[in-house]
Amino acid sequence: MISHTVAHSVVLSFLLLFTATGLSPATAQDEVAPLPKETLIVRSGDKEHTFTVEVASTDRQRARGLMFREEMATDHGMLFVFEGEGDRFFWMKNTPLPLDIIYIDAKGWIVSIAADTTPFSEDVIPSREPAKYVLELNSGVSAKLGLEPGDGVSSPSMMTE
Repeated sequence: MISHTVAHSVVLSFLLLFTATGLSPATAQDEVAPLPKETLIVRSGDKEHTFTVEVASTDRQRARGLMFREEMATDHGMLFVFEGEGDRFFWMKNTPLPLDIIYIDAKGWIVSIAADTTPFSEDVIPSREPAKYVLELNSGVSAKLGLEPGDGVSSPSMMTE
């Protein structure tokens, strides 16, 4: 059985650790909590392509993205949801997976695709057009499926179903 003093010291140490790092216990839990998943559909020509995506909708979730991930199923991805439409800039720092980064406007249309990005690169990858959503897929998937600007994307988080 732990004494009251020892338990109090453990709790106090825990709180000091989070205060010193700028994290709250809720924030730390957010770091390890799995992201919500949903089905996303890309309509390209007369074809529909279905993906299971993790949804990153908070600043912390978007900042982490797919960093440190070493693999992802070919029919999976990550959808970044922003509050409004604007110029978006991504990079590959701490990301070992080569990715296709697909920028999507508020209406659900692909505005640009940065294909075959370089793992661990700190080069900035701009959207080139205002975007509200960003979809990351494994490198080469967009070319294999023939995805291009003007194709439509929908998912529950995009409210463009």
